[in-house]
Amino acid sequence: MHRQRRHDRGRGGPAAGTRRTSRPRAHGLEPRPPGGATLGPVVTPTEIQALLERHGLAAHKGRGQNFLHDAQLADKLAALAGVGPGDAVLEIGTGLGILTRALAARARHVVTVEVDSGLVRALEAEQSLPSGVELRHEDALALDWEALLGSAPGPWRVVANLPYSVATPILRRLLDLAGELAGWGVMVQRELALRIAAPVGSGDYGSFSVLHQLSARIDGALDLHGRCFYPVPRVVSRFLSMVPRGDERPSPDELRAIEEVVRAGFAHRRKTLANALKRAGGRDPSVLAHAFAALGIEARARAETVPPETWRELTRELRDHG
Repeated sequence: MHRQRRHDRGRGGPAAGTRRTSRPRAHGLEPRPPGGATLGPVVTPTEIQALLERHGLAAHKGRGQNFLHDAQLADKLAALAGVGPGDAVLEIGTGLGILTRALAARARHVVTVEVDSGLVRALEAEQSLPSGVELRHEDALALDWEALLGSAPGPWRVVANLPYSVATPILRRLLDLAGELAGWGVMVQRELALRIAAPVGSGDYGSFSVLHQLSARIDGALDLHGRCFYPVPRVVSRFLSMVPRGDERPSPDELRAIEEVVRAGFAHRRKTLANALKRAGGRDPSVLAHAFAALGIEARARAETVPPETWRELTRELRDHG
């Protein structure tokens, strides 16, 4: 597992296309060339560096490539993500396959997606993934999620290590797919994790908080020290295990409607919610006044004081009376 970067440039090779491989592989990196490095149960940064150099690759911090090298931690993350014997798992960001192997040891089926063609070639050459793991050379942002989730029986879980540049769109996509997933475990910058879990009234509370808290709940969280990765990242990472809410969860269409209202409300955080919705949302003042009165929202309220469920009710009021 590593941080899935958006583009495949430089040493990684050409842009990502679709290339799938699924063949028996040894659990260690085989074959091992004379004097070469291989990854076994215990992996060191030196071994990772030697492996990358052998294939003419390098980890680029600017592109979000920080490779997990702690196999015991990988197993802990797979467990925290709720992966079990009956699950099919989609992993975003194969990296060098450390987490992939932990997932394969627990799950019924694993599909792993890697955007970096150089890493895909290295994984194939080293035969480094367990038997039955399906490796795809694809960009997660261009993934046909519905087709992939329909390619094997569920329940499906997603496990991903996401750099900031791609985290927001992928996390947002997962909310729309919540009804198709048993859960997802994601590694993100701690700042983004704090936004997802932010309580009402806090500085981190915003539109991302509202959408996530309406759609899913946090089932577990774990902060990871930079020493768990090679190279050591400059930011602190947090792994979140998310579980979709039940029937009360907004549908994708309703979530998009809520998102429109919430984004307008938070577009001008220093203004009152009513003024923000008038300015960014183009809402009629009389309609807003009626909706606020019906929901008990104070006229001078600001966006960060409105709980997620009230945002949902406000969206419905504006839809019905707007």
